[in-house]
Amino acid sequence: MKKLLAALAFTLAACAQPAPPADVVYGPDPQLPAPAGGGLPTINVPRAVGWPDGASPTAPDGFVVTRYAEDLAHPRWIYTLPNGDVLVAESSSTPSRGGGIEGWIANMMMRRGGAPDVSADRITLLRDSDKDGDVDERHVFAENLNQPFGMVLVGGYFYVGNTDAVVRFPYAEGATRVEGAGEVVLELPYNEGANGHWTRNLIAREDGSKIYVSVGSVSNIADQGMEIEEGRAAIWEMNPDGSDARIFASGLRNPVGMGWSGGDANALWVAVNERDMLGDNLVPDYMTSVQDGAFYGWPYYYWGANRDERVEIPPNVRLREPIAPDYALGAHTASLGLFFYHFDGFPERYWNGAFIGQHGSWNRSEPVGYRVAFVPFANGRPNGDAEDFLTGFLNARGQAQGRPVGVAMDQTGALLVADDAGNIIWRVAYPEAAAPTQ
Repeated sequence: MKKLLAALAFTLAACAQPAPPADVVYGPDPQLPAPAGGGLPTINVPRAVGWPDGASPTAPDGFVVTRYAEDLAHPRWIYTLPNGDVLVAESSSTPSRGGGIEGWIANMMMRRGGAPDVSADRITLLRDSDKDGDVDERHVFAENLNQPFGMVLVGGYFYVGNTDAVVRFPYAEGATRVEGAGEVVLELPYNEGANGHWTRNLIAREDGSKIYVSVGSVSNIADQGMEIEEGRAAIWEMNPDGSDARIFASGLRNPVGMGWSGGDANALWVAVNERDMLGDNLVPDYMTSVQDGAFYGWPYYYWGANRDERVEIPPNVRLREPIAPDYALGAHTASLGLFFYHFDGFPERYWNGAFIGQHGSWNRSEPVGYRVAFVPFANGRPNGDAEDFLTGFLNARGQAQGRPVGVAMDQTGALLVADDAGNIIWRVAYPEAAAPTQ
C-alpha cells in the first residue's frame, strides 16, 4: 500500500502547470496565474545525498567558499554573539503521529529531504579566536532543548526560541556553555504530535526594549479549523521578561527569517512561506516589511486581496483589509533565511542588501530554490531583481547535496550559511576586502 501511495504522490508532479520564467513570480509585482491543482499537492522531493569530499556551493567571482564547520546534526539557524562566537541551532522536524495519508506523506518527504527522525535539540558554539576564518574551538553550548531555532542576546540573557516557548539563560561574555533548561518567559502555541510549522525565530530591537517571535501555522490553510490556529501564523511582540506579549502582525502563514533593514527607514522585515496546492506558480513566498497591527491575509487571502476560495470566511468574522507583501521570492522556494548585510566586507553593491536562504521546493514539478539569493536594497527598500549568490545545492542528477536555511555574518564580515541537508556551515568570504577593525 505504501509503495502504491508513493507512486501516486510522485506521479502528481507530472500533472502540474509548466514552470514559468523565474522573474514573473519574483519582485514587487509578481504575475499571479489562476489557481490550479487538485486536492493533493504536487510532490517532487529531491533526495538528500550530501556533498562529495572537496565539493562546495558556487559563489560569484572573487568570493571563496569554505567549510566553516562539518558533522553537525541538521544545522538550521545561526547567531553571532558580540564577542564573535557563532552559535548554531541543531534541530529538525519530528515525525507526525496520525494524520492519515497526509501525515504519512509528510513523514516520507521529511526523510527524503534529509531531516533525521530525532531532533538533536542542542546549540553548538563555534569559536574563531584569531579571526582567520577557521574554527579553533567547538563546544556544546546548550542541550536538551525542544526544537530550538531562533536565538538572541538581550540585557545579559541569552534567549532561545523553542517550539513551545521562549526560554532564557543568564549569559556572561565568553561563556562556552549555559546550564539547565532555561527560564520560560513566554509559552507559545503548540500542538503536540502535529505541530506543523515548528520553527520559532527571535529578533530584538536595537535598544533591547522588545523581542519579536515568529510563529507559523499548524497547517496549510487552516485545514483543521481556525481554533487550532489560535495565536499562530503571526509575529508576537514581548518585553524581555515576557510581559505585555501581544500579536504584532498576523495572517503570515509561516514567518521565519527576520531582520532590520537599517538606514533612516529602518523597519522589521520577515521572510514568509506561503500556501500549497494552488499549482506550480502559486502562491509566491515573500519578504515584507512588517507593520504593527497589519493583517497579511492567511488563510482567507493571498498577496493582498486575492481570495483563496478553498477557505470559507465565517459569517461572524470581521477581517481587516489584507496588506500585500513588498517583494515576492518565487512560489514554493521555501525562503527561510533572511539577513541584511550591514557591513563593508563585500563589494559595495552588496552593502545593506538582503541575503535569503531558499531551502528549496518539495511541491513543484520543477524544483526551485536550493540557493542563497540576494536582493539589493537602497534606502531600506528592495532596489533590483533577486539574483543567485550561492548555488550548486542540487547536483546534475537533481539530488540535494545540501539545503540552505539560516544566513548570518561572522566577525570578519564573511557570510555564514546553515546547510541542514549537508550538515555543514558554509563560509563565503571576499578576500580582497579590507581587514576588519580590531
